[in-house]
Amino acid sequence: MGVFSLRIEVWAKDPIVRTVDENATVRHVRLYFLQGDLSEKDVITLCHEILVDPVTEAYCLNEFYAPDGIDHYVDVTLHPGVTDPAAESLLNAARVLGIKGLHKVATGERFLITGQPDVEQLATQQFSNPLIQYYTVDEPIQPPFVSAHAADDTVEIVPLKDVNDDQLLAISQERRLSLDLNEMRAIRDYYQGIQRDPTDAELEMLAQTWSEHCVHKTLRANITYTGPAHGASPQTPTQTYEVNGLLKTYIRAATEKVNKPWVRSAFVDNAGIIKFDDTWDLAFKVETHNRPSALEPFGGANTGSGGVIRDVLGVSAKPIANTDILCFGMPDETNVPDGVLHPKRVASGVVAGIEDYGNKMGIPTLNGAIHYHRGYTANPLVFCGCLGILPHGSHRTQAEAGDLIVVIGGRTGRDGLRGATFSSMEMDTTTSELSGGAVQIGHPIHEKQVQEVVLRARDEELYTAITDCGAGGLSSAVGEMGAEIGATVQLNTVPLKYPGLRPWEIWLSEAQERMVLAVPQENWERLQAICAGQDVEAVAIGTFEPTGRLTLYYGEKLVGDVSMHFLHDGIPQRFMQAVWSAPDVLEDAALPEIDLKQTLLDLLAMPTIRSKEDVIRRYDHEVQGGTAVKPLVGVDNHAPSDAAVIVPPLTLNPSPTRGLGSTKTRLRNSDVEHLNVPPHVRHIMRDSARHFRHGATVSVA
Repeated sequence: MGVFSLRIEVWAKDPIVRTVDENATVRHVRLYFLQGDLSEKDVITLCHEILVDPVTEAYCLNEFYAPDGIDHYVDVTLHPGVTDPAAESLLNAARVLGIKGLHKVATGERFLITGQPDVEQLATQQFSNPLIQYYTVDEPIQPPFVSAHAADDTVEIVPLKDVNDDQLLAISQERRLSLDLNEMRAIRDYYQGIQRDPTDAELEMLAQTWSEHCVHKTLRANITYTGPAHGASPQTPTQTYEVNGLLKTYIRAATEKVNKPWVRSAFVDNAGIIKFDDTWDLAFKVETHNRPSALEPFGGANTGSGGVIRDVLGVSAKPIANTDILCFGMPDETNVPDGVLHPKRVASGVVAGIEDYGNKMGIPTLNGAIHYHRGYTANPLVFCGCLGILPHGSHRTQAEAGDLIVVIGGRTGRDGLRGATFSSMEMDTTTSELSGGAVQIGHPIHEKQVQEVVLRARDEELYTAITDCGAGGLSSAVGEMGAEIGATVQLNTVPLKYPGLRPWEIWLSEAQERMVLAVPQENWERLQAICAGQDVEAVAIGTFEPTGRLTLYYGEKLVGDVSMHFLHDGIPQRFMQAVWSAPDVLEDAALPEIDLKQTLLDLLAMPTIRSKEDVIRRYDHEVQGGTAVKPLVGVDNHAPSDAAVIVPPLTLNPSPTRGLGSTKTRLRNSDVEHLNVPPHVRHIMRDSARHFRHGATVSVA
């Protein structure tokens, strides 16, 4: 039939009509854009098997759905190149159905408006986010297919070694490096020493490695403090002394001082690890994703959840629980600054993003908190956390000479470029315009597939080190893994979402759902087989070599060559001043007469105090079967629990799909005994495990 484009519109037969302002209501239509060599039968199969529920929905092909009573409509779709998980899933589903002619897919939405509101305002403030989407009003939107581009091996040389201080700061600002003058001077000195200018890839890599997000410059700074001594009363005389790093002096020092034997690993890896029992360890990671969530709430929270899940995978652990703490502006806020999303929209998007990632990956979101205050209007706080379990001693951390640098998972695009340095910027009204490319969209189904590969590879001891591709992408992952040895990378082997990326973009991209493993050559074939079984792409992009350098090529072209020592230890320490001053103390004032009943009702209606059940129930908190005390308790399971309780070994129930033959993951007697269950139940659990391992069924009377 030849390649052609097709639009499919899907709507509910009994639509939900939503009021968007006092002048209008809106109905919703899903849009799908298909491109390829498809027969009529292929298209009908896709609609009936995947896209449309024939009981509740209807659809049309290459026609405009225009019911009576519609005054305006707004079409919305993603910008070209933005990750579209639904479209990628449709491509995979088509392959499963044997439809091979589908080449490209994109998705969109149509909002059918009845009434005469300010349509442009609705389009920008409620229906779309210009950072990742574009829209049309009363005109069908065109599909956002990425145009084909030739491979681009351009490597820019940045004139830097001979410039003055003002020019250094200009380079940092123009390239959004977020480096101060001393840091730029250190880079200039390094390149003066080797008598050349940096490439774009080298400069971007240094900025990422030295970013606040990655190296915590403020917590490592040398601080001259003036005020009462640490731990002393505020009334004691003022002293001035130096604190050589808050992280080292107080935070890390506290952990080292108590020196608990059950702390397996702290401050040195993707996640902290503690002992659970003699067999299992627990890994835990919490991280903020504030600024991405302020700009694109769904994507920011979505990838925040995905990031901490990958951090737990990055210490060879199985994710078994998620948590989150969210701080938003007031829902009734009327004074929203220019360029800032309304707190209600931020809250809605953040909750949806967390729900999407955890639920689709099958990880329970067990607990959390939501706080509201007007101070969070322009800068919401989004803390994402993940708990994981791993067999004791199973996490390997040192790449060896000759190991392959293997990338598994999602493909690389322009997602999240300069995300690490963006997270180190101060936010203002221009942030959304300057840093839209730093926002990513996650794909939890891909990460679930990657998780299964990592756990199998761990159990078979196929890798010597592992980390995730987070801030800084491959630059950060390979740079950290090879810090003590060295690495050579061939960038033209990295799988791309679309052609046309320059070498520095491939190296710095923060495209989601990727992990990097150090794999001995003799294990490469087995790892490829595991990846193929999970439909996960895997490619070797280089080797770890005892050179002490990080060397990048694109084909025959040298892209970068930097000393590992300078990359990780060349950053100058910051020097900061801190002065403590006594806070103003208000004199006690007489309390006014109050209506206690009304005050209680007012308190209960406050968004921070009132029930969060509507949010809690959006999260699956029972998947994996380990939740012993749930987030909602009471006779009708409506009251908030003080805490949730999880029994980690229960999440390791034998499964016919992974790891049953491994001595490290099968259900052991010690695991059953740890649960403190009656002897007859222990017998049933052990018997069930044996039957599952041998593919038999279990009957329990």
